[in-house]
Amino acid sequence: MGRNGDIRGDAHRGGAPGTHGTSEDGRTHGTHADHGSHLSWARARAEAVALGGLRGAEPRETPLERSLGGVLGADVRALVGLPAFDASAMDGFAVAGPGPWRLVGRRLAGAPADGAGLRPGEAVEIATGARVPKGSESVLPYERSVVRGGVVEGRVERGRHVRWAGEETAPGETVLTRGTVIGPAALGLAASLGHATLPVARPRVAALVTGDEVATEGLPGDGRVRDAIGPLLPGVVDWAGGALVSVRHLGDDRSALREAAQGADADVVAVCGSSSRGPADHFRAVLDDLGATVVVDGVACRPGHPQLLAYTDGAVFVGLPGNPGAALVAAVTLLAPLLRAMAGAAEPRGSLPAAVLDGGVESHPVDTRLVAVRLVGGRAVPVGHDRPGSLRGAALADAYAVVPPAWDGTEVELVGLP
Repeated sequence: MGRNGDIRGDAHRGGAPGTHGTSEDGRTHGTHADHGSHLSWARARAEAVALGGLRGAEPRETPLERSLGGVLGADVRALVGLPAFDASAMDGFAVAGPGPWRLVGRRLAGAPADGAGLRPGEAVEIATGARVPKGSESVLPYERSVVRGGVVEGRVERGRHVRWAGEETAPGETVLTRGTVIGPAALGLAASLGHATLPVARPRVAALVTGDEVATEGLPGDGRVRDAIGPLLPGVVDWAGGALVSVRHLGDDRSALREAAQGADADVVAVCGSSSRGPADHFRAVLDDLGATVVVDGVACRPGHPQLLAYTDGAVFVGLPGNPGAALVAAVTLLAPLLRAMAGAAEPRGSLPAAVLDGGVESHPVDTRLVAVRLVGGRAVPVGHDRPGSLRGAALADAYAVVPPAWDGTEVELVGLP
């Protein structure tokens, strides 16, 4: 079931007093029995990055139109030089030798080469982007020229206003390196160099949304809740550099969850709900059935502490809480860093400069708090509405402010939201 994974509600604003601390392995300890052995938030995030680095996704040749936001799984080299031919950088006249020059023709962009070159003292009228004739030494722009009776005059600088073949990029030169996040400019560059596809390392993610009470349509009520995590995940996965290949909804049944987890054809299986320890939460038992190695079993953060990270030879498993607000925190904590690392990205997605946190926020003595904030004038302003079961705060926010235990009021780390 897992909907009550953060049943304490607003208890994340403070904690009961007691003995507490952090051990050398990043695990909290003390009298907070609810999650006293969970990993610290920073340590859990680091474990996700480390595991992702070991389970790198295989790059697949992907059409340019589907590559945006992905991560290059291999270097990209120029298939041709850039420019691919000597081209005019201005509208004007291509000239050979010293002037004045006799006008002998016209060249437009896109016209096929006719093989005719220029001899000293000759010129052709030329458009920007058109191939300059062999023998051309420079282009004289219209605004610097005078034409009288078929003769062109003007002052030129040798070699100016011509884009010479290969001067920007040589054939075979590496132009984009492995680990580069593919933006619009990278797509345009790849196309200009003749590429139709790019080697994108995009981990495939299968999502299993659990809960007998979860409905995929209609109004919530009478013990039924609308699925908010299923609609949330595609954008999160895409933002993190992965590809969501399937979303399945399951009831609170251990055998069905085991079958779905074992049969998922994906690099990563995200199980939503069933990550807590209630009577209908079966994910830990399923991981045991599959012989999985558990890396993270709970994170000392609020909201979202019932998180899981595990792996088998065939897949990596991420357990997200059933409460949607807590699930998004868990996705930012474990799922997104895992996917970025599997894709080979140099930096985790969402990292932002530290900022001063306004609003009188209080830290928790043991847990890291993730507070939804807007960024205003270089400061982080809490937006409220950050209960585990609500996405309202995250929907209004630019980032999460990461408030560590016993925070001293200095600047806080920010993690951007998709």
